[in-house]
Amino acid sequence: MRGAEGKPAFLVGIDLGTTNTVVAYAKANDAQAEINLFAIEQLVAPGEVGARPLLPSLRYHPAAGELAAGDLQLPWPQQDLEHAVLGTLARQLGAQVPGRLVSSAKSWLSHANVDRQAPILPWGADADVAKVSPVAASASYLAYVRAAWNHRFPHAPLEEQELVLTIPASFDEGARALTLEAARMAGLPTLRLVEEPQAAFYDFLQRRRATLRDDLADTRRILVCDVGGGTTDFSLIDVAFDDDGEPQLTRSSVGNHLILGGDNMDLALAHLVETRMAAGNEGGMKLSAARLSQLMERCRAAKELLLSHDAPESATVTLLGAGSRLIGGSRSADVTREEVAAMVVDGFFPKVELGDTAKKGRAGIVEFGLPYAQDAAITRHLASFLQQHQGALPDTLLLNGGVFRADALARRLAETLAHWRGAPLTILHNDNPDVAVARGAVAYALARRGQAPRIGGGSPRSYFLVLGETGKDHRAVCILPRGSASGEEIRLTERLFALRLGRPVRFHLATSLFEAGTPPQLGEIVDLDAGEYLRLPPLASVLQAESGDKRDITVQLATVMTEVGTLEVHCVAEADAGQRWLLEFQLRAGKEEQGDGEAQAVSPRIKEAIEKIERIFGGKAQKVDTKEVRQLRQHLERGLGGRESWDTPLLRQLFDALMLRARGRRRSAEHERVWLNLTGYCLRPGYGDTLDPWRIEQLWALFDTGVQHHKDNQVCAEWWTLWRRVAGGLSTEQQLRLLDDFAFNLQADAAQRGSRPVTLVNGSDVDMLRLGASLERIPGAYKAEVGAWLIKRLEKAGREAADTNTLWALARVGARQPFHGSAHEVVDSATVAEWLHVLLALDWKKTEPAAFAATHLARMTGDRSRDIGDELRATILARLKAVGAPPLWQAMVSEVTQLDEANTKRMLGEALPPGLKLIG
Repeated sequence: MRGAEGKPAFLVGIDLGTTNTVVAYAKANDAQAEINLFAIEQLVAPGEVGARPLLPSLRYHPAAGELAAGDLQLPWPQQDLEHAVLGTLARQLGAQVPGRLVSSAKSWLSHANVDRQAPILPWGADADVAKVSPVAASASYLAYVRAAWNHRFPHAPLEEQELVLTIPASFDEGARALTLEAARMAGLPTLRLVEEPQAAFYDFLQRRRATLRDDLADTRRILVCDVGGGTTDFSLIDVAFDDDGEPQLTRSSVGNHLILGGDNMDLALAHLVETRMAAGNEGGMKLSAARLSQLMERCRAAKELLLSHDAPESATVTLLGAGSRLIGGSRSADVTREEVAAMVVDGFFPKVELGDTAKKGRAGIVEFGLPYAQDAAITRHLASFLQQHQGALPDTLLLNGGVFRADALARRLAETLAHWRGAPLTILHNDNPDVAVARGAVAYALARRGQAPRIGGGSPRSYFLVLGETGKDHRAVCILPRGSASGEEIRLTERLFALRLGRPVRFHLATSLFEAGTPPQLGEIVDLDAGEYLRLPPLASVLQAESGDKRDITVQLATVMTEVGTLEVHCVAEADAGQRWLLEFQLRAGKEEQGDGEAQAVSPRIKEAIEKIERIFGGKAQKVDTKEVRQLRQHLERGLGGRESWDTPLLRQLFDALMLRARGRRRSAEHERVWLNLTGYCLRPGYGDTLDPWRIEQLWALFDTGVQHHKDNQVCAEWWTLWRRVAGGLSTEQQLRLLDDFAFNLQADAAQRGSRPVTLVNGSDVDMLRLGASLERIPGAYKAEVGAWLIKRLEKAGREAADTNTLWALARVGARQPFHGSAHEVVDSATVAEWLHVLLALDWKKTEPAAFAATHLARMTGDRSRDIGDELRATILARLKAVGAPPLWQAMVSEVTQLDEANTKRMLGEALPPGLKLIG
């Protein structure tokens, strides 16, 4: 049902929270309508449905036969064929059975180092547990809300109402785009986004609209501190008064993204309880990732009980046993009210000075695969935020988030801010932090209609186009200044771009994390090294003309902060503004691309180098003897310097020149060897430049044709070396295709080899060994099979004859921290532990590569689902010390650290191009 003239009947706000999903609504055509909470019907026990204002943002994936069909019956038809349980019952079941609960999906949406659209949750679950992607999990909560709403309001479907969905203020463009994708998957394609701290403040404005002038009479700057289950957000809202004395509100600053919230507090308490449960238990009791997640749910309940009003002196946390030992194998530990208060208050809200800054570093806590903030002190993060956003300290405070139901936390934060400014703050009352954001989303919709006060401020950040001028790739030009109004398109007319239709185009953007003073203006150049900036996922598109021509065209960039709340960038033809192409963020998992290869400086002698390539592989037949072909690399090095010094922009120009002349490789076996060798070298490691995905696409088109000179062993070897070198740029599907050939070359019998297709290139065991180890995107189970083959090779060779190549490959296949793959596809830790026992049987003093392999198999990540057990870790560390292994190797096993250049080179099999750094 829609209202008059097709208008929506309701304004609906949805808070898709890390912990709970909440829905509020108001009648759209009644200016005096009250905002109500939508009670969401959900399973509260097997076969029992109840309506609750909070839908826990949880999915439980039951085992086959675990629940009867009648146990999961809802009032509406279910479309989830996997019969996942959502909401209150999911929380209950997840607390009883480990490894089957999907939680914190919202936090995963902002975790760029995994494929957020791949089925990776529950993180660390057994292979027989159904998996879902963070995007799909988020979509399932929204789809559930839609089904519940449409059951209650069949004549006013949710998808036809005016919808507002809330997100953390600190979500970057990638996370915002994925949130919108989740909404589209749930059948809610049309909605607006509003930031959660703003929504919380809109709720205050709506509740206090009759007395707002008096409430804010002495207020000039408001801090909204929103600490939810998974994230912490800070926002500053400035208050001024117009000539009539009415408050004018402007959101002036937004904090950085922090994966820090109630989940971290539950985790800290779980670590305490785990230690107590292990006391007196022989050998300790370190829980698996699944069991720790189960314990966290129990600790969350204990925390909320002990921090509530009239809390008891203590609470008992019980972790049930597994399987047949469900009761007899249970363990319990007591925690007191004082302990929880001290841990949460002093651990997460310690007393700090305004000059203190939050600790930074890449070696933060990594539990369940999530990179939690390294510094757990929210008050230190707040101090850093206020230092960055200069001006008067806030005189008024609005707290939001379930953690502030604990009075001790609210008091500590208020006391800390009062200490910093030397005077007490005004505290704005939030009557229900659990639902304020959803109600505020509705108030925002009312404000957009002119029926409630509205917060101004426009874009919370400035956005910049990263430039590629010679020697100045750290510079960027402002394309959308902070404060730009929503819906207002801004054209960067000072810069023109010559682009070719039908070919991909990519731009790199950055956004400011904070700006002191006046924000940069449109077209202003900034130094990315001089402040704190965040590089966004690249923007990309293929500019297709209606006629399909391939001509060059001159374009400008047009940028707008949409009414939906996302950044949108178009290429607009200079000659015809009606021709425009939308650029989309590339959100698939991948390491950070370094540099704008097409625009960076390259050697002035590149022209001579391309002429040499043309002479060997060009279309015009030239008399070139075999020696000249063989020496092409040496000739290139004479003009360009040693190839180890060739940086990424130069390498990619050479690759492009070779790719344009790919047909010339067929002239002779020598031509093909040289072409394959140079082409792979110039595109390694398969990513790192803006156009590398396009280059991989062009190169992959050659795969099915194989090599021309298939009887030449060196040609075959160079073929596999090429694909190993560029493996980091290949998709999962492409790597699986390589795995098929890997398996054939290793396993085919004589009869099968006799019928081998000519296009399936032969490969030696060593070729296959090095290739298989480089396929990081294949599923972990396949890697385990490759590793099993390598272990057999080691056992067959014997203690004294372990092969260096085999040990290197085992290090890559079983690595705890992949270079280009997603962390969810590593080999399971139990299998790796078995491999380590095989390595321990070798003499590490005589076979140093065994120590190298063991180091990478035992490398600490901080993620329990990937890390080996403590006892085995101690054994590996003791052996490394006994053989005098390098200090970095020992550190890699004992703490979370990064590889140095030498170990990166050894692990990859060769050096990376200068200037390209892998974060891994």
